[in-house]
Amino acid sequence: MDGIDFLKMHGLGNDFVILDARARDIPLDPAAIRHIADRHVGVGCDQLIRLEPSDRADVFMRIWNPDGSEAEACGNATRCVAHLLMAEEGNRRIAIETVAGLLEGREKAGTVTVDMGPAHLGWQDIPLARECDTLEVELGAEAPAVCVSMGNPHAVLFVADCDAVDLAREGARLEHHGMFPRRANISFVTVENTERLRARVWERSAGATLACGSAACAIIVAAVRRGLTGRSATVALPGGELSMTWREDGHVLMAGPTALSYRGTLAGLA
Repeated sequence: MDGIDFLKMHGLGNDFVILDARARDIPLDPAAIRHIADRHVGVGCDQLIRLEPSDRADVFMRIWNPDGSEAEACGNATRCVAHLLMAEEGNRRIAIETVAGLLEGREKAGTVTVDMGPAHLGWQDIPLARECDTLEVELGAEAPAVCVSMGNPHAVLFVADCDAVDLAREGARLEHHGMFPRRANISFVTVENTERLRARVWERSAGATLACGSAACAIIVAAVRRGLTGRSATVALPGGELSMTWREDGHVLMAGPTALSYRGTLAGLA
């Protein structure tokens, strides 16, 4: 894999290595993905992204977790890729195909908004290990979880102070809870008011992250379902803020900034 160019981008500190395989195949196996994502021996990232040709959209975006497993969705990566393609093509709107479906992005005044598609709320959609009410899922934690699928599984727990939670311990424990056959992203959320939510996220495979876009989507959906906010609210994460809307048609919109950290070349893999 000598001579493979990459971009390092982030959305609110949620960082990605992006490889462009639209014109040149870039084969990756789990070992190569783990090497690239490793912050000590590779580039380091929360997710590895490969751009591929698509017959249905402007690009197909494939997503991998740092452990080499494939992820279904990543909101901040979608915003980063949308920004790249809109700049490349001179458009203000873009369509991105993912494993989870087609996503649309647009940009205005430096803010990239992505339609992350509909939230799925059935226990089979998450998926959960057994039938239950996804509005109140008992996990043996300090609060019951609201479970949501944004193409990937999420559990949202509303607590008095999310900063007081031992995220490394509780996040890791709940990610692997028996209720989640495909593991889950775990969010601890504090309601500051009806228009603002403060959150910390333990991301499946990646651990504690500065921001997680799909988690922010799950958080606004969970808050609306619990009657804690209106359909639009700000989700404040350690890395910054995202403006979130859960539309009446079920689609979730996410808006925020993106940034290019640097460009580089993968010189080789062990």
